[in-house]
Amino acid sequence: MVAFGKKLKERQIQEWQGYYINYKVMKKKVKDYADQIQAGALNQRYVLKDFSRMLDKEIEKVVLFLLEQQGVFASQISQLNEQQDSLQEQPDISKVTELREAYRNVGRDLLKLLFFVEINAIGLRKILKKFDKRFGYKFTDYYVKTRANHPYSQLQQVFNNVGLGAVVGAISRNLADLQDREGSYLSIYDQPALPLQDPVVDSMESAIDRLNYSTNFLNFSVQRSLIMLEELPTPVEEHVDDQRYHFMSLLLNLANTFLYMINTYIVVPTADDYSMSLGAAATVCGIVIGAMAVAQVFSSVYFSAWSNRSYFRPLVFSSIVLFVGNVMYALAYDLKSIPVLLIGRIFCGLGSARAVNRRYISDCVPLRIRMQASAGFVSASALGMACGPALAGLLQTNFKIYKLTFNQDTLPGWVMAFAWLIYLIWLWISFREPAQEKDEVNNVPQKSNAAENDALERGVVQPLLLKSVGDEQDNEGDQEGDGSEEAQEESRRPANSIVEAYRLLTPSVKVQLLIYFMLKYAMEVLLSESSVVTTYYFSWSTSTVAIFLACLGLTVLPVNILVGSYISNIFEDRQILLASEIMVCLGILLSFQVIIPYSVPQYVCSGLLMFVSAEVLEGVNLSLLSRVMSSKLSRGTYNGGLLSTEAGTIARVIADVTITLAGYLGQSKLLNVTLLPSLLICITSIFATCRTYNSLY
Repeated sequence: MVAFGKKLKERQIQEWQGYYINYKVMKKKVKDYADQIQAGALNQRYVLKDFSRMLDKEIEKVVLFLLEQQGVFASQISQLNEQQDSLQEQPDISKVTELREAYRNVGRDLLKLLFFVEINAIGLRKILKKFDKRFGYKFTDYYVKTRANHPYSQLQQVFNNVGLGAVVGAISRNLADLQDREGSYLSIYDQPALPLQDPVVDSMESAIDRLNYSTNFLNFSVQRSLIMLEELPTPVEEHVDDQRYHFMSLLLNLANTFLYMINTYIVVPTADDYSMSLGAAATVCGIVIGAMAVAQVFSSVYFSAWSNRSYFRPLVFSSIVLFVGNVMYALAYDLKSIPVLLIGRIFCGLGSARAVNRRYISDCVPLRIRMQASAGFVSASALGMACGPALAGLLQTNFKIYKLTFNQDTLPGWVMAFAWLIYLIWLWISFREPAQEKDEVNNVPQKSNAAENDALERGVVQPLLLKSVGDEQDNEGDQEGDGSEEAQEESRRPANSIVEAYRLLTPSVKVQLLIYFMLKYAMEVLLSESSVVTTYYFSWSTSTVAIFLACLGLTVLPVNILVGSYISNIFEDRQILLASEIMVCLGILLSFQVIIPYSVPQYVCSGLLMFVSAEVLEGVNLSLLSRVMSSKLSRGTYNGGLLSTEAGTIARVIADVTITLAGYLGQSKLLNVTLLPSLLICITSIFATCRTYNSLY
């Protein structure tokens, strides 16, 4: 990958080069510290004190220059305000136009300063991460807390953009005032397409939002959505995003996510009963549920590729296929056909457009609301997971219309078919296809040679307080050197095949994917066999199973809030990761039926422990995964999000097949036989995690 230090240097504004934090020197200093400590020449206490002093000086250099530039802007705006006041006495339309352009020029200079602050904030985060990784010490936590909370904090000047925000507000207000003044002299026929807000103001607001995104400690739940973001910015206006963004289209993508998750889990409480009504064994429910996941393995790839060209057509295709699949699922009862039932579920899997939903948020939602959109994606998934079983519990009826049967087995298919039909009509009426991205954006002072590239959302969302796992690429990727433009372009080129993408996976990434595979396998076993297990041991009704599954689904958002707001601020990600793996393992162990009669409290408590721990593990694991993923996997068809989705989907397929195969041994052995692979995979992932962290730290 292109060295971070090299990219940082390339994107610096040349005339301000002496005022940036010296990332190269600090990186060399960290290496020197490590060598001297190893040789016994320095102790850790001295290193912490000396490096803190060095950081203080670098931040002071940035802050003093920032304050100086703010004073320059204040002086310029003050002079322009005096000219504006004089126009009230002697209005002159040509001078109004000149004054507006002068304010715009100040705004463009301010954009450069906002970019300057953001580059320094990212460089600071990277060097703190490198120090923590090298010494295995929570220096970041100590440094940020002691500096940020001090009454004379200079670090707050970087994090809190009060002064810059005031300058943005002054420019915005005066431009709006001059626009109104100019409008009072010009006819609408002279300027029929006068914008409601000056593009420079849009750019400044986007830059402020982007800076807040880079320096704030954002909500943990956003990390779960695998949305792609850029780590190093380019000094370009971001109103292009606003042109591509359409609120109703975003809402339709979130609705697609919500309905698909309902569609996935609405059949779980009744799948065993449906299988038996068609003359198959109850454990065939594993194949019925898993057929959707099998198809999703393939649909994720072609939807990811399709989203490179369009968003509307994939969503239309998804809705039609899901409508057909659900109708076939419902008709299988009257046709007395297991093949029709399975084909219906396969069609539903072929309509999985989650790759499109993620890609739309990544590509078309402006940065200032991308965090909220990502959180909405996670929330829609969680609510759909809870609503699916709950809805199945409400569909407890039995009647016929002509030759069509409507009961607890078929109604999930009919209800979802109707829902997808309504969604398709809404989609056709309201969705707006985003405009294609342009290679160049006008009216922008641009000096960057690097093309804009994305990084997984989680690489930015916990910028300072959380210690990330070290990515092996840092050791090589931060090396300074003279690379050609061709080499840089090669480093940003996305993977062109699944094989090439796999070759880009480092050992730590493979461990994270193994953990993701494990937790998805364990969760799928718990959910898919719940109706069979509870009916065999406890004689639960469909409604009771539905309530149990709905309660599990409702824990997702509270758990994310708890981890994101509290636990992640106390413990490091790697500590939460390992603890969650151990708790999942404990939940699996407690779920085994050994000697004593199997009881409801044992099943419910062990299942809840396993599910909640897996939810915590998923969020932390995907957060860490994004930080060690190669930049080549941050965009294109074969991206990091696709690899993670495929790993989870394959795990679900294998889990559902295991349930069906275990059914041939009898329902009395089903629980223990399906839990055994979960336990073995979990233990393997724990050992792999410990080994990886021991080598990194």
